[in-house]
Amino acid sequence: MPAFWLKGGQLTDGRTPLELTDVQISEGKITALGRMPEGAEHQDITGCLLLPALTDLSAHLCSLNRVPQELQAAVAGGYAQVLLMPDTLPVLDNPATVAAYQERFLSAGGVRLLPVGALTRALQGQSLSNMAALRAAGCMAVSQWRAPMASPETLLRCLQYAVSQQLPVFFSPEEASLAQGCVHEGLMATRLGLPGIPGTAETVALATQLLLVAQTGSRAHFGQLSTAGSVQLIAWAKRQGLPITADVSVHQLLLTDAAIDGFNTLAHVRPPLRTEADRQALLQGVREGVIDAIASDHCPLDSSARRAPFAATLPGISAWDAALSLGYQLVLQQELTLQQLVHAMAVRPRQVVGQAAPALAVGAVADVLVFDPQQRWVLGAATMRSLGQNTPFIGQELTGKVRQLWLAGKVCG
Repeated sequence: MPAFWLKGGQLTDGRTPLELTDVQISEGKITALGRMPEGAEHQDITGCLLLPALTDLSAHLCSLNRVPQELQAAVAGGYAQVLLMPDTLPVLDNPATVAAYQERFLSAGGVRLLPVGALTRALQGQSLSNMAALRAAGCMAVSQWRAPMASPETLLRCLQYAVSQQLPVFFSPEEASLAQGCVHEGLMATRLGLPGIPGTAETVALATQLLLVAQTGSRAHFGQLSTAGSVQLIAWAKRQGLPITADVSVHQLLLTDAAIDGFNTLAHVRPPLRTEADRQALLQGVREGVIDAIASDHCPLDSSARRAPFAATLPGISAWDAALSLGYQLVLQQELTLQQLVHAMAVRPRQVVGQAAPALAVGAVADVLVFDPQQRWVLGAATMRSLGQNTPFIGQELTGKVRQLWLAGKVCG
């Protein structure tokens, strides 16, 4: 591809102030910054932001058949690469299944797959998976997701095996015996008569996992945190020098359990939406760097998954289409800065998976997105690429939208 310029945008890589500059892309890389020569082939992006492409630390795609359509949503949302959790059908616990998803991602083109293998066979929490084979097949980490373990002793053995294979472990902390409900245990659950999940369902599991990480020296990432107590525990563990990182789903930074009022099944997520105090603690965790990243937890569901009484519906949110736009609402509300948002969605996620931080500099791979901070749009069937319409933000007008995604110097979508 001949040299091409993106003209008139404001550039930031999440660590630097906004800079108005033209950007040249050639042979998959950024090859020049500055004033574009007269007559050069270009695209005018005046008024837009030029940002590093995003990395998602938590996505769920149960079916191979859904991959091509869902990747359109990832492109629309500005994602260069996504971590696929092991709760697929069949489970990502063997090289053949890992290879099948890798091939489907490659055939769909564009967005890169980072598979996370199962910590135990079939996620049943009993027998250790063949982590050596999973690592050889390309898994960059292992996880039990939220499936329960048979015992702490089994988890200890899993962590010891993961350490021997130099595989990080991704946790979604939840103590199954305390998580028998479907919404946050609080006033809203009581008013609606729905069984609740206390915050301790998360913190009890998190505390146990942190202690075992300390014992084994395992590298660990804690995802989809939802409580103020979890932020405090992660902060404590980091002060102790444990090799850990953490993320929060973007919807947890925007919503509370008030969103389930009226038995709104579109707000049925796991972990459940918590209180305003929890939301504020999570935001503060992002601002201070205690929480490293903001993930989507993308989990598209069929419409039939919502056609039941609230407690009988499946939890999950379709998030790729609008994750960055939703995060940008936090910037408009002055709850995060633009640099904090970009750092948490594009920079730190790459570092979490052991990659170099993305740079918008000469010589860097051209994984960039063009974001229009002024575009107003409504999230709905007409604007979503994902097959899942399961989001509590559906019908909401948002300000700010990904206009274009470049991966290795090529336009996607």
